Amino acid sequence: MSSTFPILTQAPASKPYAWPHDASLSPYTTALLIIDMQRDLLSEGGYLSSQGHSITRFQAIIPRVVSLLSAFRGAGFPIFHTREGHDSHMATVSSREKHRSNLNSARIGSRGPMGKLLIRGERGHDIISELCPLPSEPVIDKPGRGAFTNTELDAALKSRGIRNLVVCGVTADACVSSTAREASDRGYDVLVVEDAVESVNDELKEWSLEAIRIEGGLFGVTSSCRDIVHVVESWVNAKSKGNHWTR
Repeated sequence: MSSTFPILTQAPASKPYAWPHDASLSPYTTALLIIDMQRDLLSEGGYLSSQGHSITRFQAIIPRVVSLLSAFRGAGFPIFHTREGHDSHMATVSSREKHRSNLNSARIGSRGPMGKLLIRGERGHDIISELCPLPSEPVIDKPGRGAFTNTELDAALKSRGIRNLVVCGVTADACVSSTAREASDRGYDVLVVEDAVESVNDELKEWSLEAIRIEGGLFGVTSSCRDIVHVVESWVNAKSKGNHWTR
């Protein structure tokens, strides 16, 4: 049985190619994936600040991620959130990861003002209140950087027919980058929102975005929050005007 969807006459201004490559942007094919906007990574006393990193630059992207979330909700697009963390028994923390963590001033599982760092169920593990998921928005708990490894994300996306992903969140060089690469390997067309991701410094962020775009978009494309919001909001306008295409 065929289905009809509104026609979108524009695409976001993305680099290095017009995204999605097959012009298939719609709530039936495209989802917003918000990576690890948790208190442990965005609040004082969390995992990142306990390592001595300033969280000011991370907090600065919150309004832009909020605008993305609002636009995608308003247009009826699927939304997925992720959280990095481990069960209290820490069985998912490998010996290598424990070794690496022990070299830092903030160890996974050590106690901070919001509970044990990066441990599920602790206050620090929760998504910040500005981006609190709705009951209809799946929250994917992941034990590592990539959102597809040892999670149900791929199955959840495929069950809804999703093939395009708009990715934002933290950090650009770790969880966002790892997730974009995993998604690309699984056949998803990925767009990373340049000004809605962040790293501990400019160099890491810029390197991470360039690594997405290399070789004609090896892992996907990048675009701005404003362009994405504008195009997603145009979906509502196209729908109200009754312009449709058939699948």
